[in-house]
Amino acid sequence: DCDKAIELNPDNAKAYNNRGFAKFNLGDHRGAIADYDKAIELKPDLGIAYNNRGGAKSALGDLRGAMADYDKAIELNPDNAKAYNNRGLAKRGLSDYRGAIADYDKSIELKPDLGIAYNNRGLAKSDLGDHRGAIADCDKAIELNPDNAKAYNNRGFAKFNLGDHHGAIADYDKAIELKPDFAEAYTNRGVAKLIQGDYYGAIVDWDQAIELNPEYAEAYYVRGVVKHKLGDHDGAEADRKQAIELNPAFKDR
Repeated sequence: DCDKAIELNPDNAKAYNNRGFAKFNLGDHRGAIADYDKAIELKPDLGIAYNNRGGAKSALGDLRGAMADYDKAIELNPDNAKAYNNRGLAKRGLSDYRGAIADYDKSIELKPDLGIAYNNRGLAKSDLGDHRGAIADCDKAIELNPDNAKAYNNRGFAKFNLGDHHGAIADYDKAIELKPDFAEAYTNRGVAKLIQGDYYGAIVDWDQAIELNPEYAEAYYVRGVVKHKLGDHDGAEADRKQAIELNPAFKDR
């Protein structure tokens, strides 16, 4: 019990770090940061606290602040593969795809069995249009962890972009089998079905995505496009308005 450990020893930096991690897992990212701050105040060389605080900052959208924490974690422990992976995530979030790949490369060099780093590097490669490279990385991530639903979803996305719509659907199917609440995989499968002309199958997938995540703007938008094609103009307009309300960027699409 972290609270008890802190009560018994208010200078226990690791207890603050552990309590921060527990708060993070409960979605209390600001509370987590407060605990990581205290851990670092008590023990400025506690690299794990910087790495964890970076994760909480990322969750709040402070990607530059997260990068500063990952930089410090790496400075304190240059062999910290997870810190390189996490910094790669922050760089990708800032659209520095090549910088992200460099960090994933280093993460994999340090820990060749870190499947998440292959998966994340695959995403960055897709961002740069290297879909074949992305598939190779997702293959490796799946080899290391055959239950990695995200890797199947990401490989499906790369296959889709190479025109292999059947292969993409097969990967989305597997992602959904492994993680039935994976809204993004339903949305992606719906898009692949749309390209194949299966409009009603696509709508069923987007309905499911929205049921799982009612704030998924992309799902509303694509569902609206297909409803318009099918002559359901009122339904299409309702979906379009909902997409724009959730993400104003859809107003220009």
